[in-house]
Amino acid sequence: MRAIGSVVLIVAFTLSTLAQSGGHVLFGDIKVDESQATGSTTATFQVLLYAESGNLQMRQTVGANGRYRFLDLRNGRYEVVVEFENREIARISVTVQSPYKTDFRRDIELQWKSDTRVSKPGVVSATEYYPRSSDHQNLLKHSREAASRKDYDQAITLLRQIVDADDSDYPAWEELGTNFFIVKSYFEAESCYFKAVELRPKYVTALINLGRVRIVQKNLDGAIQALERAVTIQPTSAEAQYFLGDAYLQAKLGSKAVPHLNSAIKLDPAGMADAHLLLAALYDAKGMKSEAAAEYTAFLKQRPDYPDRKKLEAFIAATKSRQ
Repeated sequence: MRAIGSVVLIVAFTLSTLAQSGGHVLFGDIKVDESQATGSTTATFQVLLYAESGNLQMRQTVGANGRYRFLDLRNGRYEVVVEFENREIARISVTVQSPYKTDFRRDIELQWKSDTRVSKPGVVSATEYYPRSSDHQNLLKHSREAASRKDYDQAITLLRQIVDADDSDYPAWEELGTNFFIVKSYFEAESCYFKAVELRPKYVTALINLGRVRIVQKNLDGAIQALERAVTIQPTSAEAQYFLGDAYLQAKLGSKAVPHLNSAIKLDPAGMADAHLLLAALYDAKGMKSEAAAEYTAFLKQRPDYPDRKKLEAFIAATKSRQ
């Protein structure tokens, strides 16, 4: 079929939002760079969509340079997983959030390469291919099936079998951490994320989740440390920018929070609408009413169905009347 050593995944983050009837649509092109391949590289990939809870939502088979498309999605955080020859080669987080029926785009670039390290301007390196035995791959598959049934104890047990046998499996450590996070075992989740980052220092998904669990634990210095690293490695990650801004804000470092929250909004206007709320609260606390009103206005454009809409509208109207 092919004469190559391994596959390295590169993810190009591209977001487009277009008016769309029906539910939200998440789609993207699978682009394959064959410039460094030898022999035939004809391949098909399984693209799977998971909810943040671990539930498998949909799956599709996509050829090289084809397009995946997941329809009728609700607002929420999802994970797009790409598998090749029954092995996971990528897992990326995507936030789908808009008050309107919208298209969200995440293109994925795959590159055949004999070396597992790659440097290419304009793209960001994502989860690299991790070679597992067929037994461990089956354990991983069954752990995800258990998580999809919300049997997180079973999922944790199966993932523990993988990492106990192969301490270097950093994606499995990260996934184990996520299952602990879901059941609110925050200490265990932090330990797993830390282990994944220790094994793969530039593993952005684990760094973001390490920051998130530390925010929940009110370990803000630790959260900032992890999230600063994530932003340095992947400045185009709206989630990394958002959570770093949130951590700075909770640490009462508002001046440092502002640029990161604004970056999150710029990178993903619909998905990061809550950043407007954080900015508005900061400006309001500093007596900057006009700036706070502008942020509330921008937020309501993205979230017209917000439960406390009337309260925000009253604040906006009162601010305008004083001008």
